[in-house]
Amino acid sequence: MRHVLSFLKPYKISATLALSLMLIELSVELLLPFFLGLMINQGVMNQDLSNIAMWGSIMIGLAFVSFFAGILNSFYSSHVSFSYGYDLRKKLFEKIQEFSFKNLNQYPTSALVTRFTNDVRQIQNTVFMGLRIMSKAPLTVLGGVIMAFMVNVKLALIFLITVPLLILFLLIVLRFAGKMFKHVQSNVDSVNRVMQENLVGMRLIKAFMRRSYEENRFEKANDNLANSTRRTFRFVEASTPVLFFVMNVSLVFIIWFGNTQIISGDTNVGEVVTIVNYALRVSMSISMFSFIIMALSRTKASADRISEVLNVDIDITNTTNSHSQQTISNGKVEYKHVSFHYPNSNKTVLDNLSFTLQAGEKLAIIGATGSGKTSLFQLMPRLYDSTNGEIYMDDKPISSYRLDELRGNIGFVPQTPLLFSGSIFDNIAWGKKGATKKEVIQAAKDSQIHDTIMELPNQYETRVGQKGVNLSGGQKQRISIARALVRKPQILMLDDSTSALDLATESRLLRAIQDYQCTLFIITQKISTARTTDQILLLDEGKILAMGTHEELLLQSDLYQKIVESQFGKESTYVN
Repeated sequence: MRHVLSFLKPYKISATLALSLMLIELSVELLLPFFLGLMINQGVMNQDLSNIAMWGSIMIGLAFVSFFAGILNSFYSSHVSFSYGYDLRKKLFEKIQEFSFKNLNQYPTSALVTRFTNDVRQIQNTVFMGLRIMSKAPLTVLGGVIMAFMVNVKLALIFLITVPLLILFLLIVLRFAGKMFKHVQSNVDSVNRVMQENLVGMRLIKAFMRRSYEENRFEKANDNLANSTRRTFRFVEASTPVLFFVMNVSLVFIIWFGNTQIISGDTNVGEVVTIVNYALRVSMSISMFSFIIMALSRTKASADRISEVLNVDIDITNTTNSHSQQTISNGKVEYKHVSFHYPNSNKTVLDNLSFTLQAGEKLAIIGATGSGKTSLFQLMPRLYDSTNGEIYMDDKPISSYRLDELRGNIGFVPQTPLLFSGSIFDNIAWGKKGATKKEVIQAAKDSQIHDTIMELPNQYETRVGQKGVNLSGGQKQRISIARALVRKPQILMLDDSTSALDLATESRLLRAIQDYQCTLFIITQKISTARTTDQILLLDEGKILAMGTHEELLLQSDLYQKIVESQFGKESTYVN
């Protein structure tokens, strides 16, 4: 929690001003009962109008001072809380941008969204209320007790019995409520996760007629949230009647004891009225403690969840031997005895891979589902680091390059194309900072999507729905490829990114890519695509079974022959 609160440091002046203004309000509230007692003793009891007018005027003047202090306090409190929330969200976003794939796997998307929204908002609101009224309540209790002792020690002794007991009770409630609110926030994550999955997969749900199943799944998550919230709020709210009961008993005892003191002549009416006023203020402030406990408990739970993300160790960073001036100029790639298994798993995904691809060469990677093709891709831009072995680029370990240099020279097109909300132009230009219109159009032409774009009503300014919902699979693939081509990469990686293209379109695309003079890695299941490359790598269960040209593999690999035969017929396996 300390880490989260450290973001308040830039606003300590504004926060100090807000607290100072709150103290002015508090001072006025503590002085008013005291002056009221003086007005009763010196004016009302003596029927002296001049004293009544004097003390009344002072009290009205102080009320105006408190009013303006409250307005200014609200201004500074709002400034601090909203600026603080902005900085916290910015830092969270920057931290998540640094996440490796391993880090991202630790948190579902819905859990991160909840931290950005509910958790930050909860802390932000607590900061505002803390500067505005929450810190005022305990100070009112303390100040009210001190002022009561200054007025009449005997009557004020009642506070020494009730107030410590109530504070101890509230601390116990706070401890248990914090754990309960953490469970509530976890259930919020679950509801968000179900909602997110339903919104993304709505078309699939309708196609499979799984509406009732998804409704039951949401109802279960929603019920868990409702039940945990209900239990938590009931527990916290149950403290309020206890507080009111104890304080009301104290108030009744003060009035009774004050009356006996007046009759015996040991005190006067003004002092009793003053003590009763302080008792009412202390009672009201303590009654706010249930709200404060609720807010602090939720805030602590939210702060712990945000701190958890901010304190995550990023496992892939620039290494100590990475050089800012070292650049990739050719695009030669070499895997040397590379093995890999995913974090928190002992299953070997890639086993002792070794191969070399010269700059400008093209390599097709073929293998069954789960053979490790995508994992091989993810190691090159260091989305994951290899478990054993080393990957070299231009004869230097990839760890010796800065991440921005390494990834900036790689054009990566994932298996499932992802488009962002915005225009088609924006989605293509996203691949290169400062991309010009000419560069975007050329990339679109080379990826064979330009003619399709020009047929759309708004052409390049056509808006793309969320995740490209208004485009076909082939269109999304080609836009994703254009996004990679616009950066003119030294290394281009296509992870089965032409699966939705017909053979003629794919052929034109691959011919256009030849003009980029880049080293090409392409995962494909099409032999017609693989045979156009310089080499073919046959991968099975994380191991290289064979590597060579189409003709060489036909002679060397029985598995490759079977793949070719399944796509073209038995006679195609004969080498002329």
